[in-house]
Amino acid sequence: MAALALLVTALIAATVAFVSTDRPPSVSPRPVDQRPTLMLLTSLPIVFGEKFGLGETGSEVLDQLEARYRVKPISVADAAGLDGAKLLLAAHPNAQPAENLVLLDKWVRRGGRLLLLADPMLEWHSERPLGDPLRPSPGFADTGLLAHWGLRLDAPDTRGPARRTVAGHRVLVASPGRLVGRCPVDGDGLVARCAIGKGRVTIVADADFLDDRGVEGASSAGNFAWLAAELATLEAGP
Repeated sequence: MAALALLVTALIAATVAFVSTDRPPSVSPRPVDQRPTLMLLTSLPIVFGEKFGLGETGSEVLDQLEARYRVKPISVADAAGLDGAKLLLAAHPNAQPAENLVLLDKWVRRGGRLLLLADPMLEWHSERPLGDPLRPSPGFADTGLLAHWGLRLDAPDTRGPARRTVAGHRVLVASPGRLVGRCPVDGDGLVARCAIGKGRVTIVADADFLDDRGVEGASSAGNFAWLAAELATLEAGP
């Protein structure tokens, strides 16, 4: 009986350990006076809902970000938007004019930290018709910036949800692309981390993981935790 009791106890402990490691990590909020500024450049309905209605108050990912940062949305990566900024989240941004890309590159090389979500096949559902300027682009509008940093973004071979493990986080993505080039990559090409001059850039070949509705209805809590971890790494990195 004693041996049986020990076996049952061991099985319960193993089950608890398995569940605990599979549980998505929580995102800890920061005190208001300790929240650094995060510039946010995006074409996705994160700050406002897709209809821009008075009853639409942002998104869950915005709530998560605002628990750790003073989020400052910008419409373009120009001198006014980047002046004084140290950390930028560019989540599937619209195409930027060439002069703004030059400014963004210089900003990074002077020490800026950028998390760029560059999705080559966006699966994010939109009620807006194709061709509507307010509808996010179906693919990341890369006009040479990634190549300038020594990277290539490939479209996915197959569509649909996929799981990746990045820096210990399990991430659920949708039709992710693949990054190849001179920068170290992680998650089967999902993430590239580059040292550019005095700055650092993390590029992710997916943006659908930010969708509040999740990928294929699955919880997005773990995805938000991973986003927070990537931003924290950029903050703390050399």
